[in-house]
Amino acid sequence: MDARRDAGRGKGSEQGPSRRKLVAGAAAAGLALPLTSGSAGAAVRADASRGAVRADASAAAGREQTPKAAGFLQPYASYWFPDSFPEGREPDPGAVWRSLKSWRPQDDADLPYNVATVPLTKRFAPVPANPTARTGQARVSALVSFAGTARNPSQGSPKADYYALSHWAYLDELVFWGGSSGEGVILAPNAPVTDAAHRNGVPVLGNVFLPPTAYGGELTWTRELVQQDALGRFPLADKLIQVARTYGFDGWFLNGETDGGDPALARQFADFVRALRKGAPELRITWYDAFNADGRVGWQGALNDKNAMFFQRGAEKLSDTLFVDFRWSASRLASSAAYARRLGRSPYELWAGVDVEASGWDSRVNWDAFVPEGRDHVVSYGLYRPEWTRRSGEAPGAFHARDDQFWGGRNTDPSAPAGPGSWRPAARTVADRSTVTSVPFASAFNTGHGTAWYEDGVRTGEAEWNHLGLQDRLPGRRWALWADGGGTFRRPAVGFDFGAAWRGGSSLLVDGTLDRPVTLELYRTRLPLRAGTVLEITHRADEGSAAVTVEAAVAYAEPAKAGGRPQFRRMPARTVRTVRAADGWVTSTVRIGDGPGRTAYALGVRLGAPGGAPVRWRLGALAVRDGEPAAHTPAPPGAVKIAAARVTGDGTAELRLTWQPSAKGVPVRHSAKGVPVRHYEVHQTLQDGKRRFLGGTCGTAFYLPALRRTDGEPGTRLEVRAVGELYGSSAAATAVFTW
Repeated sequence: MDARRDAGRGKGSEQGPSRRKLVAGAAAAGLALPLTSGSAGAAVRADASRGAVRADASAAAGREQTPKAAGFLQPYASYWFPDSFPEGREPDPGAVWRSLKSWRPQDDADLPYNVATVPLTKRFAPVPANPTARTGQARVSALVSFAGTARNPSQGSPKADYYALSHWAYLDELVFWGGSSGEGVILAPNAPVTDAAHRNGVPVLGNVFLPPTAYGGELTWTRELVQQDALGRFPLADKLIQVARTYGFDGWFLNGETDGGDPALARQFADFVRALRKGAPELRITWYDAFNADGRVGWQGALNDKNAMFFQRGAEKLSDTLFVDFRWSASRLASSAAYARRLGRSPYELWAGVDVEASGWDSRVNWDAFVPEGRDHVVSYGLYRPEWTRRSGEAPGAFHARDDQFWGGRNTDPSAPAGPGSWRPAARTVADRSTVTSVPFASAFNTGHGTAWYEDGVRTGEAEWNHLGLQDRLPGRRWALWADGGGTFRRPAVGFDFGAAWRGGSSLLVDGTLDRPVTLELYRTRLPLRAGTVLEITHRADEGSAAVTVEAAVAYAEPAKAGGRPQFRRMPARTVRTVRAADGWVTSTVRIGDGPGRTAYALGVRLGAPGGAPVRWRLGALAVRDGEPAAHTPAPPGAVKIAAARVTGDGTAELRLTWQPSAKGVPVRHSAKGVPVRHYEVHQTLQDGKRRFLGGTCGTAFYLPALRRTDGEPGTRLEVRAVGELYGSSAAATAVFTW
């Protein structure tokens, strides 16, 4: 393939029509501008000195460039140029040109809305679900574009149509993909993506993209990125470190595709990578196979003498991993693996690029070149644009059904994953991982987007929404289903459904005929149990469904070999107590800890129906806890402030809210110590005393795009609550917005 075609398809560069479509689609949203101080109802105005776009890059260097159109309060994910801006052109629609060299956290009004707060969770690899999945060999990286570079909302948006990535169990690294010469070339991940990934133990990388000259790239940006000061230091390396630490993500994907350099520039770039590594050894660095030792762009499709200088220098590691360009072949990958070993590195630190942007699981891939069956894997693989599974305008349930096939195979059966067609899903090759290692643990099977919001089975939010930071830890094996007696059986459909939920936007639906009892495996765990540890299951049968017999299923040992079935102990869901709630939901509590020193290695449910009748059964929540739920309720947040507001004139207003975090280490009722906060939720108090869900976030700053005034009220009461791991909500901290 020629370089121009590669660049247009996004091989580390600005994309062609698909990227432009994303940018154009985002242009209807507002821009984040500097905020004025004042009362809650004060209008926000742009600084007049920032009103004109300057095309002179040298004069504009170090200054933010703002389009002429007035902006709103919407915060966006951050992006920058290294220093100067494009020569002789204006920003793409909706873009704001910013210089990373001049960025300072204290000057960034959007920063509180972009900071991730969930720490990177440790995880473990259970016994694989099938004999072909390997532990300790090939891994998976994914380069994902969640939205356009410009106007990518910091905290989700009021629509369900979103790439709600949930198959974290197979991922080893996520790259927040994007960048273009008309918007910005250095991207920091937004907080919801990082928070969701961290909850599942997956590190997230920002993207440094230096575009091909055919797509607007300027070699000046490469030189600015790797420039040294009078003392030989690399100021932009320090800035990248500062950004990653400030925003709370895990490192950088370095992608140089601007041609025209020389060997001296290449050496300087390698020194830059070394400075980045030494300045922040905790950060991950992935190098993309494009810019080479000659200072030119020459995609190798391999690790070799042309790019090894950016990967390893003597005994010193520069990059953690290297993304091998799509030009690889079986022989090139084999030689790359051997080269890595000679450098003292693992061959699985090389990602063989797999381009699925256009064709998804119909892409032609020589799987045996890097993940052969029956012998050791050669290298790892990097999925380029797996968000192919999302089709704009489609209902979220259809997206998840397709995404489950992409990662788990056409039958969504992790015991025998294959297809569709010649596709080899990750579940067939890579051992899954889990973060479910401590009590309390809970999941409401909330996927991070939905067509409504539910609390205790009651709809409290009518609007569509997406926010990955609110996503639960979801089952890693989609869907492990076992029938009594083994053998083949008539599998019901299993998947996420958005027509009803216990909490959040979705529930887990089992829909079909149960010709014999089946056990649905949900989580592989390493949960330490006590004598009083209980498992709670919140469930219901939809109208028209046959009655369903529900039993808790817990495994107290792992299978002896890959593909083995857990030996589940079944416990009727009425063992301790059953509580009925709204809309047919039932919460059953079962004691699963019968003494100290035991460990739960798998959790599931066993379902049966009389006479093999059709069922439509929902699992709304699952929780494991010690003690009463109140002991796991966090303290309330501190004072809520309306940082800025703008009345839109149609009975709505947009607001920026901030609050102090819940006190940690401070005793709360029924608890000997402070309770960690899972996330915060924001509600509006209605005049009839009910609450309307407005959104949630893991941080302590929140943007409301459209607060609705009700019945001419003079002021609207806003409530912020801290939510714990078991979804217990604290008392509310409040603020009143005066219209």
